[in-house]
Amino acid sequence: MKERPKENQNKEKQKSRTLGPVPHLEEHVNPDWWKKIFNSLYLKTDADIVEDASITRQETDTFSSILKLTPESHVLDLCCGQGRHTLELARRGLKNLDGLDRSHYLIQRAKNTAKKESLGVKFKEGDARKTPYTTDSFDVVMLLGNSFGYFETSDEDLRVLKEVKRILRPWGKVLLDVADGSYLKEKYQPRSWEWIDKNNFVCRERSISTDGEKLISREVIVNDTSGVIADQFYAERLYTTEALKQLLKKADFTDIEIVDSINSQTLRNQDLGMMERRIIVTATVRKEWTPKKKKAKEAKKNVVVVFGDPRKNDSLKPCGVFDDDDIYTIDQLKGGLHELENYSFKYLDNHDTLLTDLAKIKTKTDFIFNLCDEGYDNDPKKELHVPAILEMFNIPYSGSGPQCLAFCYDKALVRGIAKDLGVPVPEGIVVKGEDTLFELPMDFPVIVKPNFGDSSFGLNQHSVCNSRDEVVRAIYDIREGLGYDKPILVEEFLTGKDLSIGIIGNPPENYTVLPLTQEDYSDLPEDLPKLCGYEAKWIPDSPYWKIKSSPAYLPKETEELIIECSLKLINRLECQDYTRLDWRLDAKGNPKLLEVNPNPGWCWDGHLAKMARIADISYSDMIAMILKSADERITGQR
Repeated sequence: MKERPKENQNKEKQKSRTLGPVPHLEEHVNPDWWKKIFNSLYLKTDADIVEDASITRQETDTFSSILKLTPESHVLDLCCGQGRHTLELARRGLKNLDGLDRSHYLIQRAKNTAKKESLGVKFKEGDARKTPYTTDSFDVVMLLGNSFGYFETSDEDLRVLKEVKRILRPWGKVLLDVADGSYLKEKYQPRSWEWIDKNNFVCRERSISTDGEKLISREVIVNDTSGVIADQFYAERLYTTEALKQLLKKADFTDIEIVDSINSQTLRNQDLGMMERRIIVTATVRKEWTPKKKKAKEAKKNVVVVFGDPRKNDSLKPCGVFDDDDIYTIDQLKGGLHELENYSFKYLDNHDTLLTDLAKIKTKTDFIFNLCDEGYDNDPKKELHVPAILEMFNIPYSGSGPQCLAFCYDKALVRGIAKDLGVPVPEGIVVKGEDTLFELPMDFPVIVKPNFGDSSFGLNQHSVCNSRDEVVRAIYDIREGLGYDKPILVEEFLTGKDLSIGIIGNPPENYTVLPLTQEDYSDLPEDLPKLCGYEAKWIPDSPYWKIKSSPAYLPKETEELIIECSLKLINRLECQDYTRLDWRLDAKGNPKLLEVNPNPGWCWDGHLAKMARIADISYSDMIAMILKSADERITGQR
């Protein structure tokens, strides 16, 4: 066959760049259009949004606020494009960021930017329907910039959501930033054109698909010298808010919420197409952690975790039962344990069968991780029963023993022990149930609280009293309102900084003193007493819920005294593995002990975790430190 003249070849190439007028756009859409369209031309045609740094910063502000992202959050930007949001999050200090996209060009661009700015983001090429990530990898998965709804059928979109569910951790969140389908069906522009730089312009045509479910778009990109550069077609599904909710429910997501909308504005003020108006949807995945496969010949210690019983009433909780927050807290703990390679975990929380369950696992368990701070049968007076039962079974366990828990449950007893050790305590008296007359040896204000109890039981804004009548009323409220008939402690109310110290380990050998924290009462109304009581821990509608913890800035000698006295108390009371002690300064800045908390709250957002975070210790690492401390102590005792 003879070779055709080059002149004719060039004409054919020029001609093949465009189809000219077409009556039905939908007929020309390739089902896999998304495999080729996201290239350097995409960054030009959509530059007014995707290359505008100020828009990226504004959107990142919105997404971060909605998701409550922290530096430790594990985040995947799925269909990340050139990584504009992921890179912005990295600039803001997030440490665990991944980006995945099908486009080789965009991922390479993202990698180059990350390398140039020394940002630790891991970018990969891949399909959103089958990602390269292991199960339970991320706290958050984001699909941003209308990157959802490209596939031919909604079943393929469902596959994406099911894959997101797989790679999310329990209680992880997905955020979808999707075109508002209801709005675009009515408001889309059938035709438009605009200059995208000094030498190139784009002409657009749009129509609704035959089934009314997609917006079909055509872009003809033209250079003012060489003519048509590209003639491309694509189709994006128009999801309504109700359709998105139904699809997320079908993928087994819960807590689905339409949280915001984005109305894009650009410097060019031209055709924004699918990006003109978007809705932001969030949803949560509730699932169990997937057991890790054991590696061959891997020696792991078998640890059984004991919790409170979610089936039973709990008198210390506002509703008297375990709620979603409690379940979330337990799942966060399981997530922290899931990251530990040297242990294999099982969980017990049924107190009706606890004794028989312990008997069954006795010979198969290295030790118990005792996190049952609710007490046996969720009775706080029976917190010591759990380690006592474990000792009867001769099973080693983490945390303090029954004698220590009994001592520290009695605040007046701890005061007496502290005095014997030379540890300063507030002035105070114990009012017994039969006492009707009593003298107060200290000046007002004073604080009235149950002598026995934890979790700030019986401690609220009315506990701080400025007269004898108020003291009598506070005692009456505790006795009659709470049905408490045991001794009541009345102490001087210290008005200085409200402090906590956490110690992980077993002094005097191996231990870590976490940074001291102080309660920040700056958002509390002036007329309310500054104390962190029951309302601050359990009542979200209370003004006390706004109390925050921050690093404590103290004179060196004050901090050293608190640490020295805390270590004395831990040794004397035989606290084990992890302990929190509460202190407060008087008006002159002198520290005085309030109470000792063996086996303190282990939850992800509790005081101990906040102290660890200040020390740049992740929640998982904090739990690992407690486990290691118990493991080393138990091993040394054998």
